[in-house]
Amino acid sequence: MELHFEELLGQITDFIKSEAKTETVVGQQFELGQFKCVPVIKVGMGFGSGGGEGTQAKGQRGEGMGAGAGVGIEPIGFLVTKSEEISFIEAGKAHGLAAAFEKVPELIEKLVQNRKMETETA
Repeated sequence: MELHFEELLGQITDFIKSEAKTETVVGQQFELGQFKCVPVIKVGMGFGSGGGEGTQAKGQRGEGMGAGAGVGIEPIGFLVTKSEEISFIEAGKAHGLAAAFEKVPELIEKLVQNRKMETETA
């Protein structure tokens, strides 16, 4: 039994590249008025393998191999831009994405204030 670890690792890496994207975890970038919001994720992975073979006193031979991989994907927040300004809104670990979405009313309020100021100065 032969384990092609490098080939297996390549296939797993290709799978992670195609699936571990913000679009597949939390969605695509979106616009909220003048604000552009880009979701940000954290990806962690681990790999392991092992194998062995042996012969019993009676001459029976045996071998075994195994491999495993794990991937963790976590949304961590949003990059928010407006014109030349950029900021990061963190999704708290205790609240997940809910913490990021709690900031949306603040963004809307700023948008309304800016429009109000533009209207008054025009």
